Amino acid sequence: MASKKCPEINASSMADISFLLLIFFLVATTMNVDSGIRRTLPPIVDEEQDKGQDVKERNVLLVYVNMYNQVAIAGNRVEIDEIKDIAKEFITNPTGDPNLPEFEAPKKPIPGFPNALVSKGVISLQNDRGTSYETYIQVQNELTRAYSEVRSEKSQTTFNKPYKDLSKEERDIVHMLVPTRISEAEPRNLAK
Repeated sequence: MASKKCPEINASSMADISFLLLIFFLVATTMNVDSGIRRTLPPIVDEEQDKGQDVKERNVLLVYVNMYNQVAIAGNRVEIDEIKDIAKEFITNPTGDPNLPEFEAPKKPIPGFPNALVSKGVISLQNDRGTSYETYIQVQNELTRAYSEVRSEKSQTTFNKPYKDLSKEERDIVHMLVPTRISEAEPRNLAK
């Protein structure tokens, strides 16, 4: 019995078809772009200017997040939903508490507000290398919410309208009256 040869499939155009499909999917597919967390970095401080400037303890709010995703503010354990209120009180110092930040005249005069005072307070965020990304973002969101709410209140008292209804110039003034001052230290191993 003679064996029949199986007809071969012409595969010479398979590479061309695969290449065309690859090009089609590359052109037709959209990529998600992560935008990250929006932060304005502080200006570079001249080393000569920085010498001799001590920051008073009362002007710094220390926020620690450990590897177990526990948050401590000024050494006291707090829940994430408490962060915003603690930060708002720190930013505004409504009662003039000597343990909360001082106020000073801004380095640049604020147009229309020659006697305005701004907080010298800085929120210092320190997290452990083992902190989960989710907890880190939650803490960031609470600190951002605190500044947003303080700015909304300031826009009501200053311009008698909600922040969202302010003009660009008015928003700039509110940002000068309530500057965002969040300092983030390099993550390290906080829990032993």
